[in-house]
Amino acid sequence: MYVYTQVVDDTANAVLAAASSLEKEFKDRSRNTKNKAAAEVLGEILAGRLKAKSIGRVVFDRGTYLYHGRVKALADAMRKEGIDF
Repeated sequence: MYVYTQVVDDTANAVLAAASSLEKEFKDRSRNTKNKAAAEVLGEILAGRLKAKSIGRVVFDRGTYLYHGRVKALADAMRKEGIDF
């Protein structure tokens, strides 16, 4: 199972930043794609891309997924990197 994340501007219908567990940057930092540690790495990568674009506040939409496990780990990692939501 792989994890894909996006930050979307709904008013402009545009993707502002994205990160995936299939990317080289992710694979260089994590060998596993199916645990909380992997979700934390992905959250750090996405947060870094947001900060590079001077985006510090987002709305977190988890879709149909419960807020626990990997979803929570991803959100917590983004918060730790300074993204507010």
